[in-house]
Parts: sequence; C-alpha cells; structure tokens
Amino acid sequence: MIATLISHACILIQSRDTTILTDPVFFDYLWEECNIQCPSIDLDKAKLPKVDILNISHRHQDHFDIRTLAYLAGDAGILAPDAVVLAPRDEILLEVLRELEFKNVTVVEDFKSLEIKGLTLTPTPSLNKQDYFPEHGLLVHDGEVTLWNQVDTIVSPDVIKYMHSLYGQLDFAHVRYLPLLEGNFSFHNPLELPMEEYSSFLKVAAACRPKFAVPGSAGFKYRDEFGFLNQYSFPTTQEQFLRDLKDFCPDIKSSVFYPGDRAVITKEGVEIQQAASDFVKIKVNDGHKVEFKPVAEVPPIRTRTEDKAEHEKQWQEVVDFIENRFVSALVEKKAVQSWVDWKVAYQLEVFSQNGSEIWCLDFAGEDADIIKGRIGKINLYEGIACSELYSLIQNETSWDFVGINGQYRTFKDIYRVRMGEFEHWTKTDKKFPQPLTEVFPAGKEMDRTKFLRDVKRWKGKA
Repeated sequence: MIATLISHACILIQSRDTTILTDPVFFDYLWEECNIQCPSIDLDKAKLPKVDILNISHRHQDHFDIRTLAYLAGDAGILAPDAVVLAPRDEILLEVLRELEFKNVTVVEDFKSLEIKGLTLTPTPSLNKQDYFPEHGLLVHDGEVTLWNQVDTIVSPDVIKYMHSLYGQLDFAHVRYLPLLEGNFSFHNPLELPMEEYSSFLKVAAACRPKFAVPGSAGFKYRDEFGFLNQYSFPTTQEQFLRDLKDFCPDIKSSVFYPGDRAVITKEGVEIQQAASDFVKIKVNDGHKVEFKPVAEVPPIRTRTEDKAEHEKQWQEVVDFIENRFVSALVEKKAVQSWVDWKVAYQLEVFSQNGSEIWCLDFAGEDADIIKGRIGKINLYEGIACSELYSLIQNETSWDFVGINGQYRTFKDIYRVRMGEFEHWTKTDKKFPQPLTEVFPAGKEMDRTKFLRDVKRWKGKA
C-alpha cells in the first residue's frame, strides 16, 4: 500500500489496482476563501491515477471543498466511471453531492465495513460534540496491511480497542496533532496551546500504538489579506509534535509528512519517501508564515469594500438596519432575558473605509432604544467591518467566514451586583449570547445556503 499526501487532509491511497482519494482540496482559496494551502503545491492533475473510491470524512470546508468536488464531478477524467463515493449521513453534504450529480454515493455507518474492489474499508466514529453533523475516520485494509486516517475525529479507548479487535496493531496512522485556534482571536478566547486537547492527541496515538505514525490534516494558512491571523491560530508544528510523541511513546516510529511525500507500507514496515511523488510537489516551503506569536501586531478592522460608491450604499443599508430594525430583532430573541438579567451594557462598532461609528444598548435601562455614540463603560462588545455586516444582512455570507477572518471581534466582561453579592458569568459549558450572532444565527439554514451558493458558483466550471 502507498499513501501520498497531496495537501492538508487530501491523501491518495493506492493498493494493488485500487485507488482511494480522501477529502480532496486541489485549489486555492479554501474555507470561505480565507485560507490557502501551506506549503503551497504544484499538482499535475493529468498525472493523477484513476480514482476508484472518493472518501469524504465530514463537512468542514477544508475537507469538503465545493470547487474541487465540482471539478471532479465534471469532465476532469480523474474519477473512474464506476467510482464509489463514501459520505457520512449528513443531509446537507448529501444534497450538495446530488446537486453536483455524483453517482454511486454510499452513506457510511460507524464500524460498518465495506468490501470494495479488493479493499475492506471501515469508517471509524467521531465523538466530537462541537458540530451538529457527523464525521468519520477511515480504516483501509488490503489483506496484508492496515492504514488509519484519523482526520479530525475524536476517539475513545473503546473505539481504539474495537479497531484493534478488527486488525490488531495498525501498520500506519495519520494522527491528529494540531489544535486549531481559528476564531479564538476574534472571540477573545485563549491564545495558547490548549494543553488538555494537545495531550489527548498524544494519548490517542499511544493508545492506538501504530507501527508508524505521521501528523495529519493541518496543511493550510491564512491568505495574505488575513495573514496576521497565522500568528494566532496554529500553536504547534509537525516537528514539535513528533518530538513530544517520541518522549511520550518512544516505541512508535514516526516522520513528518508533507505534500509529495509517499509512505510505502508493507508487512515489514513503513518507508517514507520524501518528495517522491510524480504528480504533486511543494511549490514554496512557507511554513514559517504560521509561526505562533500571539503578541504580534494586530491591524485595525477596515471594511473590505474598496469602491467608494459601493461602500456608501452598503453603509446606508447597515445604518438603516441598526437604527430601525436591530432592536426589534433582538427583543424577539430568547437571549434578551440574559442581557436584561445581567444588566448588559452593549456596544456595536461598525468600521468603514475611514474609521468607525458606534451604537449602544443599555439593557439595564428602562428603554430598549439604540443609542448613537458611547454610553460609558461597556461589558459586551461587537466590532465588525461594514462589508461583513452588510453581507450578513443580505444573507450573502456565514459565520464560517465572518467569525474567523479578523473582520469581526468581540469581548465580554459579564457580571452583576445585587443585594450585597457580586456574581460573574463563569459558565464554561454555555456561551453568553452575542446580539449579532443571535440575529444572524449559525446553523443548518446558514450552512445550507452557503454550500448551495458555492455549488451554483462552481458547478460546470473547468
């Protein structure tokens, strides 16, 4: 069996006469066009072997890239005519595949093995409770060796125990290694290596005890426009993880694994052939651009609309929304009770081409009126670029973009004093509601709109 890394979580797995392609991402930009591949790659698509099995692990856009999927579904000539598409039971993901006119789509179930073209493929579950949609890892067994692609899944000792009962010691594993802090900067969350999550990656690798492990699924960075976020989002590296893994579990052999590297997996062991692929190679090794420095300079928010006339149109729509519709939308939300109970002093700051303007709401007051200008100390803040708020109003974007690109920033300092008592909001299992995210809620409706918008954009395009 040979596994070749194309980029990020996109792996080409070849065994005998069967080829699997996982989570394909061939192009820049990705993830709402915030990110690009890192390191950047040269991919000669004409040299890719015919793909017999296309595996999609889950709906995150760095694994479910509509542009690449539209390309594969078209006349790319990469998928074999009878190629099988493996997908989780996710209604939005499956709707997108139907809209792109994929054939032979098989919905997978946890630990329900599939026999396809001489391979045994076993989806492994994820215990991730953060997302409302399913995802899976994948065991690939060809009768001699077994590969496990963990992708982004969260597994338990029982999951690993069952994997061992199927195949014994795994020969090769792509394991999680990088806790991503995307959005932490925007939402004023900790900007440090999350020790509990990071240590869990080491513990999973040790419990899995593959003969050979490589770090997986973290091959991108923010594009230049949002490049400052690279210093806030990626708190470790492949090299550091492998040093830690060696100290934590020295019996596991390991190596870095970058685009163009091939892992030749046999019963006798694993050989990593660096830069050996004939269809993909690193274009520019620019990994230094994701060096973690969460004390670096932060640029101010500015609207992304450059045309003055278009910006003026957007600004007028945003002002009209804030001053005439925002409050009525808020008071319909269940969250208004929390803002009143905690006597929230809220500030919304909208950034234009030249500075910003401020509106406030005092939920401790008697009137639910929007106030132009400051009201003194605030304890709940949302700052957003005019272009992003306009796009939310027009239903033309999602929080997957707005919440991670640094054009929206928020903080909270929620407390109340009453009857001689001081009380601070400390609930870690529930987020304190933010007015903009309440009025424009993330979820299935926003996700479906976003993905189908991309289908319309890319379907039928070469």
